[in-house]
Amino acid sequence: MIALDASAIIALIDGRDRNHAAVAGWYRDVDEPTWTTPLALAEVDLVLPRAGPAAIRAFRKDLIAGAFPLEGDPELVRRAAEVAEAYADLGVSLTDGSLVALADRLGTTSIATLDERHFRAMRPLSGGPAFTLLPADAA
Repeated sequence: MIALDASAIIALIDGRDRNHAAVAGWYRDVDEPTWTTPLALAEVDLVLPRAGPAAIRAFRKDLIAGAFPLEGDPELVRRAAEVAEAYADLGVSLTDGSLVALADRLGTTSIATLDERHFRAMRPLSGGPAFTLLPADAA
C-alpha cells in the first residue's frame, strides 16, 4: 500500500506540472493500492486552481469515480497533529502529518510525494529508518 500526498495527485492531474511525466509514468505502472486523506484532497483543491479549469474538472471527475480511496477519522487527525508538532521546526503541515499517520495505519513506509524535504526528514511511526518516496525511490 502507498500513501498518496497532494503533491503527487497534483502532478498526476496537471499535465503542465514539471513532474507530471515522472508521476504519471510511475502511477501507470504501480501495482499496489494507493490511499490518501481528506486533508491531502483539501490541499489539492486549494492548489489545483492554478492549473486551470480543465485540471479542476479532471480532479472532480476522479473524486466522483472514487479514484482516490480515503482514510480519515478523528484518531488519524490527532496523530497527524502529533507528527506536525514533532516536526514543527521543519514547517511540516497537518496534511504531511496525515500522510505519515496514514502510512502507519496502512502498515507501509511508501509515500507518493514530491515533497522530499519534509518526508526525508520525518521517520515512520513504526520506527523504521526512513520512508520510501515515490516516484523518486522507485526501482
